[in-house]
Amino acid sequence: MDIVNEILEREQQELAKYKPITVEKLLEVQNDLGLLLCTDVNDLAEDRLKSDCDDYLLNLTRDNVQLLLNDVWQQPTESVEESVLAKLPAPVHLLPRERKVPDPKPLTKWQKFAQEKGIKKKPRMQKTYDDVQDKWVPTYGYKRAAAEKERDWVLEVPGNADPMEDQFQKKKELKKERVAKNELQRMRNVARAQKLKIPRVGITNPAAASSKELLTAATVAKASTASVGKFQDKLPKDKKARGLGVKELIPGVKRKASHLEPETKRNLDVVESVLKKRPKVDVEKAISLQKRDDRERRDAEQAESKPKRSKKGKSQFKSKGMKKPRGGKGQRNPNKRTLGRKRR
Repeated sequence: MDIVNEILEREQQELAKYKPITVEKLLEVQNDLGLLLCTDVNDLAEDRLKSDCDDYLLNLTRDNVQLLLNDVWQQPTESVEESVLAKLPAPVHLLPRERKVPDPKPLTKWQKFAQEKGIKKKPRMQKTYDDVQDKWVPTYGYKRAAAEKERDWVLEVPGNADPMEDQFQKKKELKKERVAKNELQRMRNVARAQKLKIPRVGITNPAAASSKELLTAATVAKASTASVGKFQDKLPKDKKARGLGVKELIPGVKRKASHLEPETKRNLDVVESVLKKRPKVDVEKAISLQKRDDRERRDAEQAESKPKRSKKGKSQFKSKGMKKPRGGKGQRNPNKRTLGRKRR
């Protein structure tokens, strides 16, 4: 009996760890099974929030989750790979989005064609068997190029080709052309998706080109020379596309192109600009300069006619043998005061 009591007590202790699945609420909670959302409208106990906040919120959350799971298991179920799944209904609440719903990605030209013809894309294998190398090689990726280089270490020259032509270089050029063609097609798909007008490149699709587009392409092609089509031969009844000027034909040009003007007009403009720079004759200024020269010449002649003193301060009288007159024989200046003793 003691062993049976111990077993029963142990089971009761284990069952005490787990709470019952039945939860009683004053007001029923509102469950949105589509979003697995439980909304509890009951008031919170303020005294328990102040005394034991963590345990109170933990027990409250456990009870609400238990009520939500009780409603989930009441829904119809199905078994999938030894698992029981519940079929949830559509959600009731509308959750706000941070951003708008993305627009569906527009189809490319090939995807639209494949959809119309019913062509389905087959999954590509990561590796394919190569009979030449007798091994499995990658179907795509950077290792594919290394496998092709190892396989095509020698290339056969066709019978109608030039024997001196480099087949490896020709293969590289063909690959560059394919890459450029794919990039052009990708840019056209992007422009078509954004409803943008494809820029003119001088080449249009003959299957979908109109007469206006062909005329525009022909005009652009003629202007794609160094002289902007000045020396291009004109065909009889040749028309020029409307709305195409220098700014449209020559990208980046904002002013009038001087090389498009006639040569005679340009030469006349150069001659006129040179003649405008010729200096004008000022008569009054010329007369004043002439008078000043005459005055300077007369002053120079008068200065030469006057007696000159020597470098030592002696006059010309001594050089010519004449005596210098003695001082004091002439009249004195009464206003000039003389110093010293007056002689009698």
